[in-house]
Amino acid sequence: MWNNWDTAAYSGMIAETVSVPGHDGKMVRAYYSRPLGAESCPGIVLIPHIPGWDEFNRETARRYTEHGYSVICPDIYQDFGHGRPADISAKMMSEGGARDDNVMADTKGCLDFLKAQPNANGKVGVTGMCSGGRHAYLAACTIEGFDACVDCWGGGVVAPPEAATPARPVAPIEYTEQLQIPLLGIFGNDDRNPSKADVDVLEERLKACGKEYTFLRYNEAGHGIWYYDRPMYRQEQAMDSWNKALAFFDRHLKE
Repeated sequence: MWNNWDTAAYSGMIAETVSVPGHDGKMVRAYYSRPLGAESCPGIVLIPHIPGWDEFNRETARRYTEHGYSVICPDIYQDFGHGRPADISAKMMSEGGARDDNVMADTKGCLDFLKAQPNANGKVGVTGMCSGGRHAYLAACTIEGFDACVDCWGGGVVAPPEAATPARPVAPIEYTEQLQIPLLGIFGNDDRNPSKADVDVLEERLKACGKEYTFLRYNEAGHGIWYYDRPMYRQEQAMDSWNKALAFFDRHLKE
């Protein structure tokens, strides 16, 4: 939980860019942060959002590491080149988006990387915001080996068939029956993607399939409530959901 550590305790971390095996046999660059001095710790794969492989994702990785997690965030937009995150993201969107199968392969590579570390406790979660939340949900349903998932306002989990594209051929909700791990969803009731109606549809599907899930649905909040660099930030809702995300991962990955 936020500010809930002993001030006398040792604190240290290392964060750097590494390369992991990804789609089509490629080595994919990833941001990797982990605590120093920990004999054993769980892992988290953080999938970046459409704004890109950006500074916010790196800060998010380090925040989880401050709370005892090894975190890896792959550059899922590497195929579109290198440069400023916003520029690469714009190029990615103009060329039809990142392919779901490629992102899942990169995510699997990150999962395997975390589990292979000498101080890994064997448990790994997956999370992401915006499109990263969509990808996190898809990974939770289609990749074996994860232990918990936090979907932060994942837009496009629920989508009609006519919204399918070559990069996104199937809406992730269609894989819900395959979900075998606990899910935490964080949503703003004023969001437009996912809309309140979209979240209702997803919740009904999870109930119908008998899945273990918890949804946090915040009033007076829309998309991106953690993004403190944008007007969409909502301090009260952000800190409440951050604490609950940390508690959720602690319960499923540390115990």
